[in-house]
Amino acid sequence: MMTGYKTGLAKTGVCLFALSLLAAPVSAAEKLVSFPVNGQKVVGTLEIPDAQTGPSPVVLLLHGFTGTRDELPVKDTNEGVFKRVAHQLSDAGYASLRIDFRGSGDSEGAWEDTTFSGQIADAIAAVDWLKASQDIDGSKISILGWSQGGLVATHAAASRPEVKSTILWAPVTNPLATFSALLGSETVAAAIAGEPETPHTVKLPWGVETTLKGAFYQELPTTSPAAAMGEYEGPLLVIVGTRDTTVAPQPFAGQILLDYHPGIEKLAVFDTDHVWDAFVGPATIDEKMVPTTLEWLEAHQ
Repeated sequence: MMTGYKTGLAKTGVCLFALSLLAAPVSAAEKLVSFPVNGQKVVGTLEIPDAQTGPSPVVLLLHGFTGTRDELPVKDTNEGVFKRVAHQLSDAGYASLRIDFRGSGDSEGAWEDTTFSGQIADAIAAVDWLKASQDIDGSKISILGWSQGGLVATHAAASRPEVKSTILWAPVTNPLATFSALLGSETVAAAIAGEPETPHTVKLPWGVETTLKGAFYQELPTTSPAAAMGEYEGPLLVIVGTRDTTVAPQPFAGQILLDYHPGIEKLAVFDTDHVWDAFVGPATIDEKMVPTTLEWLEAHQ
């Protein structure tokens, strides 16, 4: 998501290694894992259903701009959105892997080096890691991306079309327009015309500053989620909120992906904002987002 209120595609040539457990206490159902991408470590949480009797289908969760793998806190709970979603997926028999993109959370790298192509490489590496894992059913992988994570998910799915389904929550569909509104059109124009290594610091609409190098901005006009979905024939679910002012206008911003997508698809539209009313409480997540997602997963395993 644009975790927002708070805080094309090159081949990656990624070499995947075996599971690496990190020194941290975890519950019986969760494991902290890591894998390398271009010489840096990506960290994630693998959650496996407690009642698992065999390899489970798995969902890869991709966080949004300035976010981390647990995502922003949900009011009246002690969980982030993705942590809460992972638990509910587990209750329904699905494993999940939620990762920190490089430069975010516990993964290696610097935030200012973030680019779409770098995050796409992380997501593709995560899919490949899951395919090789002995803990889950590597033939039943789905991808769920939120906001910028949705943009990343479109390209990961296009690169790995064997994934069972792709689920996009409020995905960024026009990155140049969305980030011009977030980062300022003058800053975006100057960064695109400048050098890739030049840092640009801006204040985001929710009051915090962020610094990204020109390379991030220079991918805004060249990254097309719609074109990526045109190359993906698998099942596609897009969920959007009519009160979303971050990726707007809705539902039109979500519909454009379906217009280019050649396969089975659905657009679900709810009366909610870009963060699924998480600052109000968990109702929208628990009663709309997760049930709709699970219904889609069950239909397209």
